[in-house]
Amino acid sequence: MQNAPSLDLSAIPAAQRAAVLALMEEVAALTEITQRQEHLIAELNHALHGKRSEKLTEDERQLAFEDLSIALAEVEVQKEQLTTKTGDKRATKPAPKRTIGNLPATLPRIEEVIEPASLICPCGCGIMHKIGEDRSERLDIVPAQLRVIVTVRPKYA
Repeated sequence: MQNAPSLDLSAIPAAQRAAVLALMEEVAALTEITQRQEHLIAELNHALHGKRSEKLTEDERQLAFEDLSIALAEVEVQKEQLTTKTGDKRATKPAPKRTIGNLPATLPRIEEVIEPASLICPCGCGIMHKIGEDRSERLDIVPAQLRVIVTVRPKYA
């Protein structure tokens, strides 16, 4: 870790001193990671465009790419460990959950039932019976009005 610039921490209240020190450590660690990434990029550029790049076979170039990807994965792991250690919640934001049923029940619903053209069985055994249905909901926004359109597709056999 690099030496942090000399700051007079005695002027900062004691309650905030620990937070300032933690932020300074995080900045130093991120600076170190950035320097490592810049070094890896320079190595890759040298391998691709340097004097010896014309002498490298495809397998040797692929090996250089694999080394770079391994090194980048190690840096990402270090970055994740750093964010979990410092309690930074920005980097580990969970993905939004989109499931059916999230629409509020208070919104008005317009139900559309899509029936097949004919209920007569194609094999000639008679009239088909309803065995279930698929439901999907989507939010429809009308200016100054929100409503839910429910589409029902009955299943017949």
